[in-house]
Amino acid sequence: MTSDSPSPAAAHPAASTGQAVEFFGPQPLDLVETAPPHVSAADRLAVDRIWERDAAANPALFDGPVIVCTGLDQQPGRLVLSWAPLSYRYRGLHQLPGTPWKPAAVFVTVLQPVTGGGLVVGREGASTAHPGRWQLPGGSVEPPLDGQHLDFEALRRHAARELAEEIGLESDPDSLRLWAVSRGEHGNIGVHLAAMPVPEEVVRRRHQSLLASMAGCAEPELEEIEMVDSPAQLAALGPTVDYLHPALAWWAAPAQASDRWLSSV
Repeated sequence: MTSDSPSPAAAHPAASTGQAVEFFGPQPLDLVETAPPHVSAADRLAVDRIWERDAAANPALFDGPVIVCTGLDQQPGRLVLSWAPLSYRYRGLHQLPGTPWKPAAVFVTVLQPVTGGGLVVGREGASTAHPGRWQLPGGSVEPPLDGQHLDFEALRRHAARELAEEIGLESDPDSLRLWAVSRGEHGNIGVHLAAMPVPEEVVRRRHQSLLASMAGCAEPELEEIEMVDSPAQLAALGPTVDYLHPALAWWAAPAQASDRWLSSV
C-alpha cells in the first residue's frame, strides 16, 4: 500500500548522515508483506532461552507481535518496504553469533515541534527494553489484524497512538506527514512523521498529567521529556537511539528550515 507524500523531486533527496544511519526524504512508500525468513530449530530454542532470561530480568517485557523488515528498495519515485510478521522475542537472534538472518525492526516516530523551536524527545522508562535512552516518541509497528492491511494510513494511526500513550498529546493521524525514512543499526527501519507545532507548556502539562494518571499502576514508556533544537543539546542528556543525532541535525539544518513542512502541504 502507498503513502500520499510528495515525490523525491519535491522533497529531500536520500542522504547519508555519516553516522551509520541513512535517511531517505519523503516520497511514496509502498508496504509489501512477505513470508518471514527461516529460523532453524536450534536458533528458535536459543531465542527461547534468551527470552526467558530477559523476561525474568524485566517482567514488563511483552512478547507481542511485531513486523520486521525483509527489504527496503529505492525504486524510481518511491520506496518499497517489504515486511513480515514475527514475535518480539526474535530480537534475541542478534545475540547469536553465526545466524544467517537477524531481524531488522520497523518502527514509527513523531517529530513533535514546539512553537518557538525545538523537538520533543523522551527518556525511556525502567520497564522498556532500553531504560534511560533518549528517543523521539514512537514505537515498534505491529502487524495488522486479520482482514486488514498495513499501509501508510495504518502507520499514521499507530504514530498518533504512540504520541498519546507516551506524551499525552492527541493528534489527528491525517495531520501527520512523512518526513523521512531511516535505515540504521541492524538495518532497523524508522518511518518518521512530522506533526504540527504545539506550545511547549501544553506538551509539558499533558506529559505531567499522563505521569500522574499512571502513578502506582503502570510504568511510563517515556519517564522524562525535553525540548531540543540541535544535536549539541543531546550530549547533556545521555545515551540516545542511533537515529536521533542525525535526525536532529537534518531537522535543524538551514536548508531544512524552508522546506521541513513540504510533506505537510
